[in-house]
Amino acid sequence: MAEITAAMVRDLREKTGAGMMDCKKALTENNGDAEAAVDWLRKKGLSAAAKKSGRVAAEGLVGVAGAERAAAMVEVNAETDFVSRNELFQGFVEQAAKIVLSTGDDVEALRAAPYPGAGHSVGEELTRLIATIGENMSIRRAKRLQVPQGAVATYVHNAVRPGLGKIGVLVALEGASEIDALEMLGRQVGMHVAATRPEALDTSAVDPAALEREKAVLREQAAGSGKPENIIEKMVEGRIRKYYEEVVLLEQVWVHDGESRVKAVVQKAGGKLAGFARFQLGEGIDRPQGPDFASEVAAAAGTPPPPGG
Repeated sequence: MAEITAAMVRDLREKTGAGMMDCKKALTENNGDAEAAVDWLRKKGLSAAAKKSGRVAAEGLVGVAGAERAAAMVEVNAETDFVSRNELFQGFVEQAAKIVLSTGDDVEALRAAPYPGAGHSVGEELTRLIATIGENMSIRRAKRLQVPQGAVATYVHNAVRPGLGKIGVLVALEGASEIDALEMLGRQVGMHVAATRPEALDTSAVDPAALEREKAVLREQAAGSGKPENIIEKMVEGRIRKYYEEVVLLEQVWVHDGESRVKAVVQKAGGKLAGFARFQLGEGIDRPQGPDFASEVAAAAGTPPPPGG
């Protein structure tokens, strides 16, 4: 019997998209012969995912799950929006979000975790789901927030069913206030975050590189005014304050009244905003740009596309 190494299992998994244990079994059954193992997986219907692994998956669902003083969120992508309405897919995203409560932000830890009642891992369950539904899918990212005292609220924008949608938000609030009150405030902050897309919790958390780029742009703009250097620096400082009001959650204007600052609202409620996370489905994924509809029709008809089309 040939020795089945971790590298052999990994290579077969990358080639076929099948689960780790399925790949190990395939190699064992075929005495380490990789090509025979591929055929074995194909015959078992476990390598169907490999044919789809090159296709862009930018649709799908964001799922959230809550627990005492903690909450979790996961983004699972598929190729088409149609899959987001599939009950099998929805059930998988719900379970994955709950598992993130234990595994945390590490996607590989999530993939390796046992899938409830299945006798195999989350990653292997996803492979089976790919083969069943017929689309490429992937677990893109995961996030867990927790607090020593207080609550972590969840918010899903335009939910397709409770805890599942296209935009998910976690809001961690520390404080001794009533949990129900903190969760209600957290949900309101979640709605605010969904709408305003803040990049940082407070000014100290702003990306230093992004801040320097902004200052450089503002200095160049101000330099055109012909004013003295000390005046230019004051102009830049003033504009940086406006920049913070755009990208820093605590400095933003509260969308629910259009007047207060988020930090003032949270302080008045007796809480402390300890962290937040916002997942928007497919953000940052490069989607292939196919021909527009008019060009497709023209191509099908064998005629030149219309001007501007």
